[in-house]
Amino acid sequence: MPAKAARGATLLSPALLSPALLSPALLIAKKRDGQRLTSEQLQQFVDGFMQGYVADYQMSAFLMAALLNGLDDRETSALTDIMLHSGSVLALPSVKRYKIDKHSTGGVGDKVSICLAPLVASCGLAVPMISGRGLGHTGGTLDKLEAIKGYNTRLNAQKFERVVREVGASIIGQTPELAPADRRIYALRDVTATVESIPLIVASILSKKLAEGIDGLVLDVKVGRGAFMKTLPEARALARALIRVGKRAGKDVSACITNMDTPLGKTIGNALEVREAIEVVRGEGPADLVEITLALGEQMLLLGGAAKTRAQARALLQRAIDQGQAAQCLARMIAAQGGDGRVVERPQLLPRAPVQRVLHAKKSGRVLDINPLTLGLCAIDLGAGRLRAEQKVDPAVGIELLAQLGDPVKAGQGLMVVHARKEGDAQRALATCIDAFRVGAGPVRKQPLVIERL
Repeated sequence: MPAKAARGATLLSPALLSPALLSPALLIAKKRDGQRLTSEQLQQFVDGFMQGYVADYQMSAFLMAALLNGLDDRETSALTDIMLHSGSVLALPSVKRYKIDKHSTGGVGDKVSICLAPLVASCGLAVPMISGRGLGHTGGTLDKLEAIKGYNTRLNAQKFERVVREVGASIIGQTPELAPADRRIYALRDVTATVESIPLIVASILSKKLAEGIDGLVLDVKVGRGAFMKTLPEARALARALIRVGKRAGKDVSACITNMDTPLGKTIGNALEVREAIEVVRGEGPADLVEITLALGEQMLLLGGAAKTRAQARALLQRAIDQGQAAQCLARMIAAQGGDGRVVERPQLLPRAPVQRVLHAKKSGRVLDINPLTLGLCAIDLGAGRLRAEQKVDPAVGIELLAQLGDPVKAGQGLMVVHARKEGDAQRALATCIDAFRVGAGPVRKQPLVIERL
């Protein structure tokens, strides 16, 4: 596949990093003191890091300075472009349809990509999607898809392009050739408490997404206890920064700020969430997951010119579900990537944990609150996620909600089912998760699923 050459391919001479021009320490000091860096200075620093002239501890110091003093839009755009071109940039020349992707900032029970990509592709757009693995309390799309027997998330560039061209959608993981500077820099951010910097988040997200060769991008910026952005001002600032920098790169970009104060859908865990995503494309999914999927699908169709109004976009998406095109596209994508496409018609083919235990309500009332962070961490403890990148996940384990926010329940009624590998794991999860539910007679605080569209 044609790809743009990586910048920084020519090794820098150590003389280029001499104090007379720009030493790493001087660059760090400039950002420490709140000064703006030029694109050339940032290019030199990142190239030096990738080639070994800038040490990990120096990059870590720069990242902390950027967290504390910020990067303006010009710096963020420059850093995004530098990280983007640190490796190959896909062109996807044989894909003639408008190419669009969706990125979520992560949440508990967020399986939207699995149903959204084939749904939008069945409406005429191309969806080349490079996704990630779960880390922390949020799940990863790749881990979920790998619960399907045979599904290959490691396609090379040529196979990725072919699947997008022939099926309309493909979901794979980041290859070593795409944005390698982001991968190395993120590894340092993860261990130096600099993940929360909005400019660094923007550069990390967009450098990977722009490497896909897309024309447009829709962002799902989640806010709430189960998200990385805990407050609406934080989420709004991130969404606006992503839009500004994405547009500076010449892409069509829009965003939805969505609620992550309770889990999305009824399941948390890899095979369980795949099953629920399949239900969505078959017209059987839970209302909140369906609504978020359709809302993001509307944005994608509007950006890609497949619809002129939200109402028209909603009608196209609903028709693709009702007439079976979305489910067919998902089955074809799975099969094209080596998986068992029969799973769309037979979800029972997905792995199932051997132990299921029910958490019962202690009293009658309404479900006033469900804490997504508690449930997300509990799912990790069961083995559904990871706290370290090298950890393996168990595709079968997880949590299935039997009651959702606002539902009336009686004492002894089931609130959730724990799907576990061992009895001890199930009992530990039951003891932990009872604190995630608040049942009583007070008011139910419900927020809109889609809080803002930007």
